[in-house]
Amino acid sequence: MLNRSQAPILNEIEKINFLYPSVRKLNSDTELIWMKEVSDETVRIELHFNAGTIHSENKVASFTNGLLLAGTSTKNSIQINEEINELGVFTDFETNQESAVVAIYCLRENTSAAIQLLCEAIRDCQFPESEIQDLIRERKQQYLISSEKVSYLARREFQKKMYSNSERYSRQINLEEYDSITKEQVQAFHKKYYLKGLRKIVVVGNLNEDQITLLTEETKDWQNETETNFEGNFINQIGEFHIDKVDALQTAIRIGMPLFNKSNPEFIDFQILQTILGDYFGSRLMSNIREDKGYTYGIGSAILESYLSGSFVIATEVGSEFVKPTLDEIKKEIERLSNELIPDDELNLVRNYLLGQLLKSADGPNSLMDLYLGVSMHGLNLDYYNDVISRINTISSNELKELANKYLNWNKLTIITAGKN
Repeated sequence: MLNRSQAPILNEIEKINFLYPSVRKLNSDTELIWMKEVSDETVRIELHFNAGTIHSENKVASFTNGLLLAGTSTKNSIQINEEINELGVFTDFETNQESAVVAIYCLRENTSAAIQLLCEAIRDCQFPESEIQDLIRERKQQYLISSEKVSYLARREFQKKMYSNSERYSRQINLEEYDSITKEQVQAFHKKYYLKGLRKIVVVGNLNEDQITLLTEETKDWQNETETNFEGNFINQIGEFHIDKVDALQTAIRIGMPLFNKSNPEFIDFQILQTILGDYFGSRLMSNIREDKGYTYGIGSAILESYLSGSFVIATEVGSEFVKPTLDEIKKEIERLSNELIPDDELNLVRNYLLGQLLKSADGPNSLMDLYLGVSMHGLNLDYYNDVISRINTISSNELKELANKYLNWNKLTIITAGKN
């Protein structure tokens, strides 16, 4: 009988025996990644295109992604969406700087029909003028609403300053540019970056080979022939920059610097360091600026990754009267990491937190696929996460202090504030 008065035995985590997806090369630059070991009837399919915003001067990349179900030569958008709903399919469309993703989630029994419907919609998309104008009006309204938010203003300015040496990565759209988008631009982008820009097919689901064959046959003409042209070695504009919003009650703060991604051997160490600083609820920034000072409801830090680079970001919103003391406290916490050793009890707490988060993120086939995608883009495999476990268990306070001195220099950061001057 279970003795509930006795705590269970705690075992140290040394490694995870990962279940790998199968990877099939469709051509030199396109692959299919399949996680078949799924115990339920759900299926996830993602099409990753080389169609990010760096490939368009205005919002054509985002508009094209948003119009992929706008209508074909035989069906309008209403008919397409009705068929999607009848199949019980959930769709998701996303565009970032370097890629665009089209995803569907459905039941296994409806997968073949869903694949054919989606691929037909993308292949034969006609981009009706009425749909383009509707989306322009919708996006302009979203822009006007977002422009009232200090977080949006800070994020835009932060992107400009962080990628100051890259016109493509720092590019921002203005309201008047929406009206410059034409059907011809959307069609040309679709032809080049979707119909010849498929870089990756991701499948999570217990499909049969016939269904995988159907998927590869439907998309075989889309395999990537476009140049990726990703950039790295970004240079940020250093210093403090303010965006004035006279009627704002809150001020958004963004602080950061260009960094590296998982391909750098110091990434794991820096991930541990920035977790201590601001990437969990008990972090130093949260404990100081939220719990002790009460300047904000939340503050955090993160590492953002791209194919060839990365960035370190601290973000929060505070009352306008607390901007300077908040910046002072952030600076103080950064300098503490450079000047003082992290106590053993704090470091052990963060070790346990990070190990728990890693175990949680490896729970289930969809999570495992996300872990794989997060490393494969940098030429790594799932064994990387066992290196993470090893480093979490062995890194010392002295090593973290040296790392903070190497990278966390307040005088090399971009500091953006948006709110009342």
